[in-house]
Amino acid sequence: MKVGRDGLVVDAKEAVISVFDHGFLYGMGLFETFRTYNGQPYLLQSHLNRLAAGCHELGIRFEWTADRVKPWLQEVLAANGLSEGYVRLTVTAGDAGLGLPADDYDEPHALLMVKPLPTMPPSLYEHGKELWRLALPRNTPEGGQRLKSLHYMNNILAKRELAASPAAAGAEGLMLTREGYLAEGIVSNVFFSRGERLYTPALATGILPGITRERVMALAAALGYPVEEGLYSWDDLAAADEIWLTNSIQELVPVTSLASADGRRVVSEGIGPYTSLLLQAYRSETGGTAGED
Repeated sequence: MKVGRDGLVVDAKEAVISVFDHGFLYGMGLFETFRTYNGQPYLLQSHLNRLAAGCHELGIRFEWTADRVKPWLQEVLAANGLSEGYVRLTVTAGDAGLGLPADDYDEPHALLMVKPLPTMPPSLYEHGKELWRLALPRNTPEGGQRLKSLHYMNNILAKRELAASPAAAGAEGLMLTREGYLAEGIVSNVFFSRGERLYTPALATGILPGITRERVMALAAALGYPVEEGLYSWDDLAAADEIWLTNSIQELVPVTSLASADGRRVVSEGIGPYTSLLLQAYRSETGGTAGED
């Protein structure tokens, strides 16, 4: 397998970092995941903007432009025989020795990894998936806003809890805050509708400001359905007419049942009208369909 390291394409075995890299020692690093459509990375500039803002907060001097990333990505895709791909761009702080520094990280490393896009069957969008309420709360961000950092323990623990639960196959896990407010899925943001109003948890709950979340909110507003951000409970979600999840790889996925240790509730038999409308608008913009190779 070929990967990208600092603008080059190398064998995965050669893409090493120092044991003194602070991404390894202290989790000082960030990553972005996105996908291509027709060979082009979708919403790349938005991902790079989020990455640059996070690096600035962490004192990591990394400001690569889309003009630099795009040709590098094309080389990595071609080296792996892919025309489309699931992409992960990682920035790690670099070698800074043992101990906690006060200065900026001047020599970060960038790693670019790709793999084939997962094939999502049409049934996923026709019949949706289950959303399981997890007992594990969403942890609070280390700074003012959640970063997509290399410290992913909360999500991994949530994934382990979901795997050990009686949730349906393919279910997503939903984390709430310690105060009991809806937060986000393990790998997704959540939206719901009630009547003619659309809702999503506010960033104040400590959720990741998802790039797909942001784009879906913009599409909804353009269609005349602005999304309200706020503090909502599991009971609010249980009273919803329609629920859907967003992430960069699966796009918009309907939730057709809610479940927890207390039981299950059917939300709908299939994709709801708002999910369908927004998914159509999203795919019209990307020029593709989910899971295409």
